[in-house]
Amino acid sequence: MTLPQPDVSVIIGAYEAMPYLVDCLASVQAQTLDPARIEVIAVDDGSTDGTGEYLEEFAERAPLPVTVIRQENSGGPSGPRNVGLGKAAGRYVFFLDADDRLGPEALERMVATADRNGTDVVVGRVEGVNRTAPKSMWGQNLDRTDVFSSNIKFTLSAQKLFRRALLQRHGMRFDESLWTGEDALFTMEAYLRADGVSVIADHTCYYLVGREDGKHVTKRGSYTLRFDSARALMRLIAEMVPPGPGRDTLMVRPFVVTLLPQFGPKYLKDGEKVRRNKFTLAKPLMEAYWNDEVARRLKVHERLRLHLVATGRPELLPEVVAFVRAKKSPAPVLERKGSRLYLAYPHFRDEAAGIPDTVYLAPPREARAFPGYREDRLDSLVRRVARRARRILPSRDDGPGDRAAAA
Repeated sequence: MTLPQPDVSVIIGAYEAMPYLVDCLASVQAQTLDPARIEVIAVDDGSTDGTGEYLEEFAERAPLPVTVIRQENSGGPSGPRNVGLGKAAGRYVFFLDADDRLGPEALERMVATADRNGTDVVVGRVEGVNRTAPKSMWGQNLDRTDVFSSNIKFTLSAQKLFRRALLQRHGMRFDESLWTGEDALFTMEAYLRADGVSVIADHTCYYLVGREDGKHVTKRGSYTLRFDSARALMRLIAEMVPPGPGRDTLMVRPFVVTLLPQFGPKYLKDGEKVRRNKFTLAKPLMEAYWNDEVARRLKVHERLRLHLVATGRPELLPEVVAFVRAKKSPAPVLERKGSRLYLAYPHFRDEAAGIPDTVYLAPPREARAFPGYREDRLDSLVRRVARRARRILPSRDDGPGDRAAAA
């Protein structure tokens, strides 16, 4: 007798996951989706703390099909996820980290959302437990959106519902050469290739758990791995998206989330050798991908720091980083009858520094917080028209997946 195809394959890569694995698996078992419509594929990546044994015990007693694969340690999350993906049979796959847990009804809601809207990816609301979680994309439910016209570019973790046919069609796998940021690369590619993305903003589908033992994978590894991650993501965006507003919008993510932290508070503690190396690693990325349109989309302190990196001014950076770390408020400088606002971070109009005023020019979303600022109506109209154009171009005759493939 042939078993019916499961709706969703839950893929769990697990390494030294005890005791967090207990709650993780309990959250799967508690799902309201019919157990016959779920399969679990758990890959123990060479654990020595009882993770593999607990997975096998769970498989014996769980009311849903569970496949346990035990292998030698691969060194990162990509290997186990790829192994699980190779075994998956579900219409959809969901990648669940072994120290996190699903929210109640998460799988039922996500599968129903994808089926109702015909979308290839579903992004469910995430909440942090003892750690921060992304917030900017949960303003409202979105039946169908894309990575250009929403904030989903700021949630690139792998914990999404993906249509398996999409992954199969494009031969998508996690990059096992990356030790961090591999999920960002995978998810961004899926967003770009997807025929629509849905967002569930009003129900928590995933709990991102901070480990008290500090062994969460994103906290490990040399700073050079972050540059590897930024490089890979920037290259993917450049390969899949033609030059223009769409590419500039997406480039904000690797610049702000991956690259900028290397020139944040950590930088003040770095030795001179590490500081020089960070500038060396950043240089080709800045030369290839940094431009005025990307810079215009950033907050002033973000833009200022990256400008100093792009122009090779390491001697000016520490004062700016210290100012930002201290959470000081820059003096506002209003000009042109209040329609232009500069934020006087360090080195503003310092002749010796020679930094252009435009670096300190506050974008409207940042300037609106300051009394006396009056947004230029013409500029506002131009921005609204540009946003509308980005939503409707290229032609609606082509789906997002077709546009990404063509790019």
